[in-house]
Amino acid sequence: MKKYLSLLLALCLTLSLAACGGKTDTNADTGDSSQTQDNASTEAPAGEPVELIVFAAASMTETMNQLKEMYEQNNPNVTVTYNFDSSGKLLTQIKEGADCDLFIYVGGESDRWVADALQEAVNKDMVVLNLLDVLGDRVEEEKIVEGMEADEEKGEEDGPEYDEHVWLSLKNAETLCSAISDALQQIDPANKDTYAANAAAYTQKLAALDAEYQAAVDTAARKTILFGDRFPFRYLADDYGLNYYAAFVGCSAETEASFETVSFLARKVDELNLPCVLTIEGAQHKIAETIVQNTAEKNQRVLVMDSMQATTAQDAANGTTYLSVMEQNLSVLNEALS
Repeated sequence: MKKYLSLLLALCLTLSLAACGGKTDTNADTGDSSQTQDNASTEAPAGEPVELIVFAAASMTETMNQLKEMYEQNNPNVTVTYNFDSSGKLLTQIKEGADCDLFIYVGGESDRWVADALQEAVNKDMVVLNLLDVLGDRVEEEKIVEGMEADEEKGEEDGPEYDEHVWLSLKNAETLCSAISDALQQIDPANKDTYAANAAAYTQKLAALDAEYQAAVDTAARKTILFGDRFPFRYLADDYGLNYYAAFVGCSAETEASFETVSFLARKVDELNLPCVLTIEGAQHKIAETIVQNTAEKNQRVLVMDSMQATTAQDAANGTTYLSVMEQNLSVLNEALS
């Protein structure tokens, strides 16, 4: 018997989530998302062939082909078939009724086009998961804290903008894993026990790491972190009661901080005697380094926390997983709070 499970990977987004989504590499590492070996455990019953049909942007061809090879090695009874094209053409195919059983997307400002497109989709049986909707009241609006620059392109008339970096909360990841598992069980009831078992095993790992974070914060000498960068870790900070300062909100498009912002953050480093200035992944950490140079001691370490927005298939092939990234982030956090 051949089963078809189709996914539209809209912009590499669901990094961590996909990581939880068991066998369906809904991993749009947009943060897109770094799918990994953590979720490669949901295996379909041996001997039953499964075809996984994936719609993906043509720009993701190389990345997705690497993931296909890894995925099929872990799931020998699964054949991954890709449909690569431009986002617009893929969208047209979905509207016209292309096979798609499960559509997962983060939601929010970045994905407005998705909601509009889904309203025109011919396949009304398609299961749709908007991850922000799954989290409901736990989704927070972007918050401007003291010293943080507002996005100049954002006006009050645009309405609230929600922080879409929900995967950086281990508590959120548990909820999202359960929702994805439920959706897969709805689509593929013959294998529901497998999806449920894998989701339960994975959420146990998430809960254990969550407890490690809480213990680390509870025993830390400091309770404040400071980012010389955008701040996508709002959910993580809120989970553990951390105070934070940063140059920009998580979804900001700004890359150059003003003199006033740099001066304010440098004074905060001195005032709170912070040992580190944090930044997110990327080649340049100019703002963080400038903040350090404007402190009294000029000896603070610049440390990187990984928001997984730049994770690649090669990273996954080298062993990077959602859990491994979050474990490394905990190590950095321990140093920043020491």
